[in-house]
Amino acid sequence: MVSAKSKASNKVIFVFLLIFAVAILYPLLFILNNSFKGKFFISSDPFSLPNGETFAGLTNYANGLMKTGLLNAIGWSFFITIVSVVFLVLFTSMTAYYVTRVKSVYSNALYYMFVFSMVVPFQMVMFTMTSLADRFHLRNPLGMCILYLGFDAGLSVFMFAGFVKSIPLEIEEAAMIDGCTPLQTFFGVVFPILKPTAITVAILDAMHVWNDFLLPYLVIGISTKYKTIPVVVQMLVGSNGNKDMGALMAMLVLSIIPIIIFYLTCQKYIIEGVVAGAVKG
Repeated sequence: MVSAKSKASNKVIFVFLLIFAVAILYPLLFILNNSFKGKFFISSDPFSLPNGETFAGLTNYANGLMKTGLLNAIGWSFFITIVSVVFLVLFTSMTAYYVTRVKSVYSNALYYMFVFSMVVPFQMVMFTMTSLADRFHLRNPLGMCILYLGFDAGLSVFMFAGFVKSIPLEIEEAAMIDGCTPLQTFFGVVFPILKPTAITVAILDAMHVWNDFLLPYLVIGISTKYKTIPVVVQMLVGSNGNKDMGALMAMLVLSIIPIIIFYLTCQKYIIEGVVAGAVKG
């Protein structure tokens, strides 16, 4: 039987989590609410619900799509996000397997280089990075995927390495006795076991790449056809007060929907993958 003290503790936790959930959801609801209001009413009364006078229907959505070319940006964002995530999951899992199973000074040094890269802020290397992007002709969607592979590899290798340490060596030894090469052992035995961590890495990296503004802005810019969603949405901010807040709110809603769907579809794997990687890491 649950004690009174336990019930009181559960109520406190529930209230705290409820407040936290409201704090997280409120900005999203604020954007959604204002996306259906006329642009002149958003600044004057941003917290009220749309009514007969302020309700704009889908006008903001139509204006935003016309002004920004968001549909084209969604296509390029999908391409960059999907290819980047595939690169990250494939290459960083193989790297983590190598640095975990091959015990040498070089593999240890490589692992700690990846770990150190997690604490290096992007702002420290962004000017050098843009110079390298020019030199190696990376100012294109595929080049962006290569850059994201470099920037996000540290966390991905760290998470995969933590999970690989929990896999018994006997499983791999049995596969090698059956005649499997190291690559066959990895893709046929190890990688399927890494599924929870692979999905977690994919979710975290997909959300980062999809929402990132600074790297696409610096590398691709606003004068090419390869603009991503954050870049075209930022164009609605305008200058000298010339901005369409209604269209901006509407485009923010459209840009959020795909990543929310992706997250809700895969959320059950997040805690499992993070915990599995952290405990052994």
